[in-house]
Amino acid sequence: MKSKQTIINGLSGTVIGLYIRLDVLRMAWKWSQNLVGYLHVLQGLKRMVNQYLGENIRRRYVKVDGRYHWNLYIPGWKTLAYTKNIESEAFRFAPNGNKANRFTNVFLAITSRCPLRCEHCFEWDVLNGSDTLSLADLKSIVNRIQQVGSGQIQFSGGEPMLRIDDLIEILHSAMHDTEFWMLTSGYNLTLLNAQRLKQAGLDGVVVSLDHFDPEKHNQFRGNPHAFEWAEKAIVNSIEANLVTSISLCATNSFATEENLMRYMEMAKALGVSFVQILEPQAVGHYKGMPVSLETANIKIIEDFYFRMMQDKAYAKYPIICYHGHYQRKAGCFGAGNRSLYVDPYGGLNPCPFCRQKAGNALTEDIVAVANRFQKQGCLMHPSFK
Repeated sequence: MKSKQTIINGLSGTVIGLYIRLDVLRMAWKWSQNLVGYLHVLQGLKRMVNQYLGENIRRRYVKVDGRYHWNLYIPGWKTLAYTKNIESEAFRFAPNGNKANRFTNVFLAITSRCPLRCEHCFEWDVLNGSDTLSLADLKSIVNRIQQVGSGQIQFSGGEPMLRIDDLIEILHSAMHDTEFWMLTSGYNLTLLNAQRLKQAGLDGVVVSLDHFDPEKHNQFRGNPHAFEWAEKAIVNSIEANLVTSISLCATNSFATEENLMRYMEMAKALGVSFVQILEPQAVGHYKGMPVSLETANIKIIEDFYFRMMQDKAYAKYPIICYHGHYQRKAGCFGAGNRSLYVDPYGGLNPCPFCRQKAGNALTEDIVAVANRFQKQGCLMHPSFK
C-alpha cells in the first residue's frame, strides 16, 4: 500500500526545517518587545527542544493537507493552531501580557463505553458505564477549553467511535484554532466515517495497535476482532487524509530489540506517520500490579528510539514519540503543566494515568484547577516535577 503520508527527510527535510525555523524567528521578533526579549525567547525555545527531543535527533516531517508534522503533540506547521502553540511556549520564557494558550493539549474522554476489554485499560473500574455527559455538555467543555486555549484536544474514551455522531457535531461547532485528534481502537472507523470526521474538522487519529502478531494483539485487547479493526481503521484514516499514528503499550514481555524492529517494519508497511510508545502504568486494570518497565527494558527501548531517530538508515520509517523518555529528561508535561485530562464524567484530572479528580470541567475554573495540579506536580512519578 502506498501511503498518502510520505516521510520527508534528507535535503527536502532540511529545507522544510529551515523554513520552519525562519518562521519561528519571524514570530519571535513580532512578539518580542526588544532585542533582549527576542534573544531570551529564542534561547528558551532552543533549550526546551534540545532538552525534550535531544540535540542529535534527525528531523523528518510528514505533509498532510499542506501542513507539516514532526511531533504528535505539536500542531502542524502553517496553521493557526501551530502559531498559537509556539506563541504560548515563547510567552513562558518572556511573558508580554498577551493572551496565550494555557495548554498544549487536553485529553477529553467522551464515553466510558467500549467493545474491548484491554489488559492495560486505565478506565477499567468505570468501563461501560452510562454516558453522563450529554452532547450539549461536551460542546460546552470543548468551548471552555478553547476559551483558555489549547493547541490540541484529543478525544478519547472508552471508545469514542461509539459516539461518532456526537463527535461530528462537536467538531462542527468548535472553533478551528485548535487541532483535533481521536484516540481509538479502530472500532467502527470505516472509510465513510473517517471521511465524515475529516470533513467535520478532525485532524488526526491515533490507533492503538499493541503487537505485530494479530493473535497477541487480540489477546491483549480482549477481542478477537481487535487487530482487524485496527488495521482497517489505519487504511481508512490514511485514505481520508487524516494524520495517522499507531500507539504501542510496550510491556516488559514485549521490550526486545527484535519485537520493536518488527513493530516498526509493520508501521512502515502500513504507511503511518507516527508511532507512539507508552509505558504501562499501575492504574485501572493494572492497579497494584508490578507492570512498570524494568530498568534494562527501558534502556532497550531508549536505545532503539535513538537509533531509529538518529541513524539515516531509518529515515523513511515513521516518527517515534516516546513519552517516558521525554518525561525522564524534561519532566512531566501533564499535571496541569501543559496538559490535563477530562474523564467521562467531566472530572478534571492531572492526566489519564494520574487520577485526582478536582471538580468538574462544566463548572470549575479550569485554569485554577490546572494551576493547583501544576503546583503539586506529578503524583505517580514525583521525580518528574
